[in-house]
Amino acid sequence: MHFFSSVPARRPPHRRNAVAERPAPRPSVLTHWYGHGGAEVGLRATPVAGWRSTLSLWALSLDSELLFVGDAGITEPSAASRRSGVTWANFYRALRQLALDWDVSLARARFSDEAPDEDRIPGALENVVAAGVTWSPVSRGPFGAFRLRHFGSYPLIEDNSVRASGTTLFNADAGWLFAPGLRLQVSLLNVFDVRDFDIHPVEPRQVRVSLGWGF
Repeated sequence: MHFFSSVPARRPPHRRNAVAERPAPRPSVLTHWYGHGGAEVGLRATPVAGWRSTLSLWALSLDSELLFVGDAGITEPSAASRRSGVTWANFYRALRQLALDWDVSLARARFSDEAPDEDRIPGALENVVAAGVTWSPVSRGPFGAFRLRHFGSYPLIEDNSVRASGTTLFNADAGWLFAPGLRLQVSLLNVFDVRDFDIHPVEPRQVRVSLGWGF
């Protein structure tokens, strides 16, 4: 078990598009804080053999948010903002062939200089969950994976009176490893054909078949 922390060492000349990026599980070492400043502190532990768990708290302030304007299909600069959150990331290898992972991210995003009832950042996700189970053969044989991604409800306008509904997506993979580097794989994307028409488009259910040969 050990602690880690980090703060930005320099200030890049450009800003990230914070709307286009969805909060996601963060690495144990902070490497890309942009804008005015930010910091991260966390704890990494191995509760049992094969289970790695990381809990981190982070905060970030930006000089200006870049907001996506759907009608025009462009992004435009807006007011300064502050974000904070907590991320819990886990990986557990139950067997040599079987691995499970689950990540939870909770975030709070607000404009810094706006009134409390008009300070929400449109399109800023507030909670994200990702999880999966993976079976990998030792040398040859069947393999597969089943993954879940959940994006919680988030504001569409600054006063939070209109919110996007949450979206939960499932993807599945299955195949056969004939030899190291040679595999046949079938992927089923968006298993339950979920639709999301708010800001982030979701592809309809589809099947992909691939034959891979690596060398």
